[in-house]
Amino acid sequence: MSQKVKEQVALDVEAFKKDTGITPGLATVLVGQDAASHVYVKNKIKSTEKCGMHSFHKEFEVNVTEEELLAHINELNNDTSVHGILVQLPLPKHINENKVLLSIRPDKDVDGFHPQNVGLLVTGDAHLKPCTPSGVMALLDHYGIELEGKEALVIGRSNIVGKPQSIMLIEKNATVTVAHSRTKDLQGHVEKADVVVAAIGRPKFVPGDWIKEGAVVIDVGVNRLDTGKLCGDVDFETASKKASYITPVPGGVGPMTIAMLMKNTLEAAKKCRN
Repeated sequence: MSQKVKEQVALDVEAFKKDTGITPGLATVLVGQDAASHVYVKNKIKSTEKCGMHSFHKEFEVNVTEEELLAHINELNNDTSVHGILVQLPLPKHINENKVLLSIRPDKDVDGFHPQNVGLLVTGDAHLKPCTPSGVMALLDHYGIELEGKEALVIGRSNIVGKPQSIMLIEKNATVTVAHSRTKDLQGHVEKADVVVAAIGRPKFVPGDWIKEGAVVIDVGVNRLDTGKLCGDVDFETASKKASYITPVPGGVGPMTIAMLMKNTLEAAKKCRN
């Protein structure tokens, strides 16, 4: 599915370049030596180039000052060849993440994290939506999952996934419940849900026998076990016996996140031209 999205983006990028003479550009910023972050950014750069877009990448040492990082983002904000800016999270503790995200121009915020874009998401007018929740919605749409009137449960309330995911599901007329660390009777909520989106970041946190027969399970979590193996927030082996659809980890939502980032970068380039 993610490959099909990126192939379509590549075709759209080619058409956009022929029409305008403009090549969309994505700037990625990485701070420190976190191994997972390096892998994520490498994959994003690779996809950007495969889609026919320019990739601009900058790495900083972990001890970079907040002022230096903000100065670089300001340069990217003013660079007309850069249409999208992505700062890979997490950042070191001495840097204020919120301040950094606020410094990115809203029309170049391809992560969809800026408060202006979050507000537009709430009102139904967003052009740049958070990539992971958008990827989840694209998967549901691709497989013809009807959401209207269905009971949808989002496990996790982060600004990156949980909160925007609940808004996007509401837009599709689902009845949405958001569960989190303080939720009482999580099992009861899972057992009645037609659609479960797990994004809590705890390995195999949701037992498969909680899943309602025929439910759709979207596992956003990516957790590394002591064995080095990756797993999701849902016990895939047992849940797959009851779910009508379930995404694997790795290889499910992750690639869709990058595909939606590619779409957002092209969208940002189109809006920049207007």
